[in-house]
Amino acid sequence: MDVISIRDMEKKDIEGILDSAEAIHAGKKMPGISGKVLATLFFEPSTRTKLSFQSAALRSGMEYIDFLPETSSLKKGESFEDTVKTVEGYADALVIRHPKEGSARLAADILKKPVINGGDGGNQHPTQTLIDLYSIKKSKGRIKGLNVTLFGDLKHARTMRSLAYALGMFEAKVTLVSPLGLEMDPAYVKELEERFKLQVHVKTEPEFSEADVLYVCRIQQERFADPMEAKRVTEKFRIKKDDLKGAKDDLVILHPLPKINEIENSIDSMKQARYFEQAHNGVPVRQAVLEYALSR
Repeated sequence: MDVISIRDMEKKDIEGILDSAEAIHAGKKMPGISGKVLATLFFEPSTRTKLSFQSAALRSGMEYIDFLPETSSLKKGESFEDTVKTVEGYADALVIRHPKEGSARLAADILKKPVINGGDGGNQHPTQTLIDLYSIKKSKGRIKGLNVTLFGDLKHARTMRSLAYALGMFEAKVTLVSPLGLEMDPAYVKELEERFKLQVHVKTEPEFSEADVLYVCRIQQERFADPMEAKRVTEKFRIKKDDLKGAKDDLVILHPLPKINEIENSIDSMKQARYFEQAHNGVPVRQAVLEYALSR
């Protein structure tokens, strides 16, 4: 079973993965995938996704083989298609990260083994969304009815598009807060509203006093033509300790990481900061994803 996009998955499938992750966290073993081999093919840098998939494989009794582009036949001109077709013969499942949008789906279309999308350009990152949902549920006990504020560059962050879709599926309330010019695509927002009967609140000024969950992503300064404007917007949309004085006491702050300067370092030690725990949740969730992909 391929895992390419959250949009391909039914709500019951996602709930099954979240339940499995919870059971794994509690000590459940997965003999069904023990002894199998995972190939990790990362054509661009990664820390959390790559290492957590490799850790998930080992903790599930699997082995993994690691593809390194800089020492591969890509240097000789081998195509992406030929590369993945070759690696398919060495593994039972493949996790692929690639800078080109649609690359994971292309691999899934030409391979018989399960393909898991580890991020394809600015398009999709489905396992990150599953980790986000699991982290919200683990922290708050539920997803339905929560006010989840997505904060930062919502135009370019692939995690935000997938998460907004999943939040609509799980009947959360969604608030989008981003600088002018970095809003989530209005056509996409309209689709979410129509598909899930979701009421989305859109704001262009930093504000999260009603948020139960604040999900932060960085302002991508490289997207600005004017460096001074980029600096001004980045500083304005930086979460500082004083900003939390008007927030709910039980606010949960999440971030897909890596964070650069969009969250003040002093917040890391506060009870609201759950982003390192969120990153660690990647192991049981990706164990559950491997089980989902290999047991069907």
